[in-house]
Amino acid sequence: MDFAFSERALEIQQRAEEFLRECVYPAEETFAAQVAERPDSWDSPPIMEELKQEARKRGLWNLFLPHSEFGAGLSNLEYAPIAELTGRSPLIAPEAMNCAAPDTGNMEILTMFGTPAQQERWLKPLLEGEIRSCFSMTEPEVASSDATNIATRIERDGDSYVVTGRKWWSSGAMNPRCKVSIVMGVSDPDGPRHRRHSMILVPFGTPGMTVVRPTTVFGYTDASHGGHAEILFEGVRVPASNLLGVENEGFALAQARLGPGRIHHCMRLIGMAERALELMCKRTLSRSTFGRVIAEHGVVQEWIAEARIRLEQARLLVLKTAWLMDTVGNKGAAMEISAIKVVAPETARWVIDKAIQAHGAAGVSQDTPLANLYSHARTLQLADGPDEVHRRSVARRELSRWR
Repeated sequence: MDFAFSERALEIQQRAEEFLRECVYPAEETFAAQVAERPDSWDSPPIMEELKQEARKRGLWNLFLPHSEFGAGLSNLEYAPIAELTGRSPLIAPEAMNCAAPDTGNMEILTMFGTPAQQERWLKPLLEGEIRSCFSMTEPEVASSDATNIATRIERDGDSYVVTGRKWWSSGAMNPRCKVSIVMGVSDPDGPRHRRHSMILVPFGTPGMTVVRPTTVFGYTDASHGGHAEILFEGVRVPASNLLGVENEGFALAQARLGPGRIHHCMRLIGMAERALELMCKRTLSRSTFGRVIAEHGVVQEWIAEARIRLEQARLLVLKTAWLMDTVGNKGAAMEISAIKVVAPETARWVIDKAIQAHGAAGVSQDTPLANLYSHARTLQLADGPDEVHRRSVARRELSRWR
């Protein structure tokens, strides 16, 4: 394994660090204030546009697309430390650099499987940061940890497809700039288990498509990023040309999309945990209890040491996974992708939890980013496949060596 970075990658890392230090961290207070001033808005606050312009000026735009005519040409490995940096301020940095989910995954799938017409209509505006998108896969009426349970129907009718079903946790769908949803549904109910599904592009505003309600995460609306929505599709008719890829190959498309998406989450999670550890160290060095600085208490030193050890282990596994994706492809790295999807959220959640404890009541307040970081990390033990499913995948691959 070779984790060495090219001079160009190192230079972009440095620019990303400077961008966060000079622009993003100073903007966090303004961002929060502008969100509070616009309680009924589901769009990003005005300062985000300023940050996006600055990121573009600094060449920090669409860095997540590896070796693509549309991206910066960074490999997964080269992107890892940059994504980690964006995780240190997850409400601002990813979107400011046009590297925020779910748009990243949707751009990847449009890059890989979109027709020229689909790329012209949807991919290019997404790459420019002009519109947002959502991904509609999870459903409220079935156990979505098994994607083959999906019940939404995508039925061919002449030159159209008709979409019928109910989705939820379509992240970003409340945003007024969200213009399209990639919907996964059953197109061949009698087909083989993993060849029954298709993916289709459904523009917002299509008759029969209704955004039912937003769903909150631990009470957070995530309004500044368009929230998460439940969407009802009642006989929604779209042109057959809106089909992504080949009919009945939606499950394969989902796997192609979710692999990079999962590792990007894990990269950002390392950054979230690093921010939490930094805050914990600063806090415990600045306060005293029972006649000594809090950082001198043995239990706190144990937290800090354990946090550093867990973080280094998680980062190494993320880097190995990124390297494998670059060298043997996403399929060859499937076990490692599942492994990091378990390790990174759990590591981040543990570190953030200890940072909250070290801050006392301040840790669960709005005066630090810790409560929001915690909700984000805990949610990612469910999003893109729950821990149990990924553990099952790792176990099955391990057992297959001995059957």
